[in-house]
Amino acid sequence: MAALTHDFDLAGLRLSAGEGRRLELDVAVEPLVLGTERYEVAPPRVPVELSISRMTGSGYALRLRFAAEVRGPCMRCLGEASRSVAVDAREVDRPGGGEELASPYVSDETLDLAAWARDAFALAMPVKVLCRADCAGLCPVCAADLNEAGPEHYHEAAPDPRWAKLRELELE
Repeated sequence: MAALTHDFDLAGLRLSAGEGRRLELDVAVEPLVLGTERYEVAPPRVPVELSISRMTGSGYALRLRFAAEVRGPCMRCLGEASRSVAVDAREVDRPGGGEELASPYVSDETLDLAAWARDAFALAMPVKVLCRADCAGLCPVCAADLNEAGPEHYHEAAPDPRWAKLRELELE
């Protein structure tokens, strides 16, 4: 198992222009909070592959790849859900190259690997974390789990309050 890495010293690799390295590291990805729900990343120590290339002049081209699982409440029925997420993220940091070539994760040739892994994981997550693809969710009237209640679960529709005055009319 690789050492747990939060910040990575890019200068310590002493790469010359055009040279690169591929490293296997472990990163702790912090849990994500979406709305009021907390989503954990599993395993706690995520093995990542970090590719670093030194650009001509100065700067680095970086690539981060890993796979992990997101676990938390289903966004439809609030039951337990987990989904596998694959991450393949790239960053470029070239000092003096303008805002487009400056990575927010690199400062003074130190890479904030934990922050980059967390942000890349959040961007790669599915839009909805569901317990299963066909999750029916909760009943909007009584909050019953529609996955367990089945298709026979229904409620009589309440009368539309906009028509209440018409019900008071006595015809004949």
